[in-house]
Amino acid sequence: MALFNFLRGEFIDVIEWTDDTRDTIVWRFQRRDNAIKYGAKLTVREGQAAVFVHEGQLADVFTSGLYQLETNNMPILTSLQHWDHGFSSPFKSEIYFVNLRRFTDLKWGTRNPIMCRDPEFGPVRLRAFGTYTMRVADPGRFMTEIVGTDGEFTTEEISFQIRNIIVTHFSQIIASSGIPVLDMAANTLDLAKLVHEKIAPMVEAYGLELPAFMIENISLPSEVEAALDKRSSASFAGDLRRYTDFAAAEAMTKSAENPGGGGGMAAGMGMGMGMAMAERMAKSGPWGSAPAPAAQAGTPAPPPPPAAEPRWHLAEGGASKGPFTQLQLEKMAAEGSFTRETYVWTPGSAGWIHAGEVAELAPVFAQVPPPPPLA
Repeated sequence: MALFNFLRGEFIDVIEWTDDTRDTIVWRFQRRDNAIKYGAKLTVREGQAAVFVHEGQLADVFTSGLYQLETNNMPILTSLQHWDHGFSSPFKSEIYFVNLRRFTDLKWGTRNPIMCRDPEFGPVRLRAFGTYTMRVADPGRFMTEIVGTDGEFTTEEISFQIRNIIVTHFSQIIASSGIPVLDMAANTLDLAKLVHEKIAPMVEAYGLELPAFMIENISLPSEVEAALDKRSSASFAGDLRRYTDFAAAEAMTKSAENPGGGGGMAAGMGMGMGMAMAERMAKSGPWGSAPAPAAQAGTPAPPPPPAAEPRWHLAEGGASKGPFTQLQLEKMAAEGSFTRETYVWTPGSAGWIHAGEVAELAPVFAQVPPPPPLA
């Protein structure tokens, strides 16, 4: 049985390749001594090509189809072997199957940042990455230039070289484009087209082509992006005063939405920030408007607003009445219901005191005669 299998293996009747991988580009047909029988069947499926190499020389290339190997469909190999008058004995040749389908979602990216001169930010460092699609366009040239005698050639073995070509030309194009950094995202399609056209001749020299080339992202270093975010926030706020007011308003809104998360303290803080905002807005005009002309450089500042008039509480019959303004107290003093002996209190006082002992209330009693002397 073993002898029969050996004799049957000496001559090949069917030559084919069923690819069950996703990354194999070239596969060499394995057979003992590479003995091929005259008249053998060669099956080349759609998306494949079969390349014959005879004694180190590239011979015939077969596209998809079913072939019976004879002198009439192997012209180059026939001339190499001087088979002008036909042959019937087995011959020895290496057969390589080449995968012609598209290999998609291949990655590329800049290993090191690219130095560019931006018209707005000056020297900047850019990084970029994307994807591309690759396929074999000329199986014979690809075998000669890249594969050689490799029995199983995968995308990983060529993708590194393709990435180097892409990054080299991308760096040159991006550095000389003059496109501002902030406009890069709007021009990725045009940049991808320029890079694709630039690298196409070099890739074609390998027997390859890139049906699709895409730039997914062009980015700045993280610290530069953080600085841009701060700058954008400042531009949105307008200036520090408006930004502070905006932040205070946000804090007040959150405090109102969560009354139990801070109690009276949160309410007090919100009231304080609201008063501060109101004071600034009163000084500078409507929200978002510029300060009044009087506040500009070289113009005297307006006088401060008058202090609030104190309010007075009166003690009468063991109870507190009021508060009353000074004008109301003058009227009461004229009527006789408010005298120098009346106890008064105002916020900030240490305690109740006779009205006649309060200097601020002296004008109230200026028109009221003192008590007449005793008889």
